[in-house]
Amino acid sequence: MGEDRLSGRAALVTGGGRGLGAAICELLGESGARIAVADLNADAAGELAERLVQREIEAFPLALDVGDETQVAAAVETVCARFGGIDIVVNNAGTDVTKPIGELGGDEWQRVVSTNLTGPFLMTKHAVASMLAARSDGRTVRGHVVNIASTASKRAWPNASAYHASKWGLLGMSHALHAELRPLGIKVSAIVAGGMRTPFLLDRFPDIDPGVLQDPVHVARAVRYVLMQDEETVIPELMVVPMRESSWP
Repeated sequence: MGEDRLSGRAALVTGGGRGLGAAICELLGESGARIAVADLNADAAGELAERLVQREIEAFPLALDVGDETQVAAAVETVCARFGGIDIVVNNAGTDVTKPIGELGGDEWQRVVSTNLTGPFLMTKHAVASMLAARSDGRTVRGHVVNIASTASKRAWPNASAYHASKWGLLGMSHALHAELRPLGIKVSAIVAGGMRTPFLLDRFPDIDPGVLQDPVHVARAVRYVLMQDEETVIPELMVVPMRESSWP
């Protein structure tokens, strides 16, 4: 199973500007994929895309709010215009609000669900439409959607109701789309990731012990692994957890 399976494939990675998203962009780019670095933070997307280009990886940045359908549709169109199509979508963008339900605002709930669940729905909807249209035109598309779930989709802890709702929903949607799209030749995989040494945790929880977390590159390798399977094989779900972190037994 060689890295040539990714050579030339067009990949859009949401939340790609830093943390796990950046690790995914770098690893897929090193494996020959062409990368659209999509992020709400346009500066972060631009800086990473520039670093990739300096390493002779074909890449460009996209400023993108995944919860805005107009922006999502435009992003897919831009990737298709730039790369001649879209083969891979990695739904990685995520956010959280850590509050008890009595303090959680409706706008905060909506923001978490919009980013973590509605965003992947919109990205998948528009990307799959493009993949199927390309196939009807006779072009080769090896369509694959990878959803970055979390151990928060398997169990629950206090003060994270919006995050758990969005991640349980994302895992359920991922499996439903696996069943729906597999007959059409499009793969859908969920990566259930345990805690990582990324700004998502380290910036919000300064007292957390980084030693119990895992390097995000290890999760990025899991993403690459599911993408590199033979055409006759799909991995619907893969869990990657650190040895010491306790969000999963």
